[in-house]
Amino acid sequence: MAPLVTRDIDYTHDGTLMRGLLVAPEGAVARPGIVLFHDAFGLSEDTIAIAERLAGLGLSVFAADVWGDRLTPTEESEIGPLIGGMAGDRTRWLGRVAAAHETAAAQPEIDRSTLISMGHCFGASSALEHLRTGGDVRAVVAIHAGLDLLAPGWEAAHFGSRVLVCTGSEDPMATAEMRAALQDGLDSAGIDWELDLYSGTRHAFTNPKSAHSPMPDVVAYHPRSAARAWIATERFLGELIADLAPAPA
Repeated sequence: MAPLVTRDIDYTHDGTLMRGLLVAPEGAVARPGIVLFHDAFGLSEDTIAIAERLAGLGLSVFAADVWGDRLTPTEESEIGPLIGGMAGDRTRWLGRVAAAHETAAAQPEIDRSTLISMGHCFGASSALEHLRTGGDVRAVVAIHAGLDLLAPGWEAAHFGSRVLVCTGSEDPMATAEMRAALQDGLDSAGIDWELDLYSGTRHAFTNPKSAHSPMPDVVAYHPRSAARAWIATERFLGELIADLAPAPA
């Protein structure tokens, strides 16, 4: 893998300081860029490892900090209020998501015309909500998104974007009814979408720490589904970037 460079980037929204992280191939200039949104545990080592893995594919990645001040909660009791606070104040939530995209687009390593949103769990919900409400991105990759956090109405969605959703058939936060509503919304917005549905798989299935979940009927690690989601992501991004590349002269 080519050497990577990393850089902390501070940005703000409505008076809140957020500390994102740029991860890119060494010497990268105006590469296709991913805005990566963390799960409920914040911009942790796990999310940074995902950013490095994506950068290893030749992409420039901006890992966003939605909680602010690089907060990385460790207790379940901290997580509910954080997610509930964002879901209850969607202007603040989506303002922070938009600020991350604006900050990413300003970095010299990133080609602002090729921005892609990606996330896991709460981060995947953030990426989908940004698209639903008019976020100008080329694509969204949503891994075990909490579809229960999505609001209805896709009229403002950015036409022409593509979406990959990887989810578990037994995820209580992405039930069959929620998946159907998402598909209907994407269809109504004219968005090209793909849904990869994994049997016997619950929420947060890509995170090895979920193997020790106190609620295995809700959250559980599934290594085979995790591997399949990464293969699907790598293929989806490869196809997208190939289509975005300028035609030879």
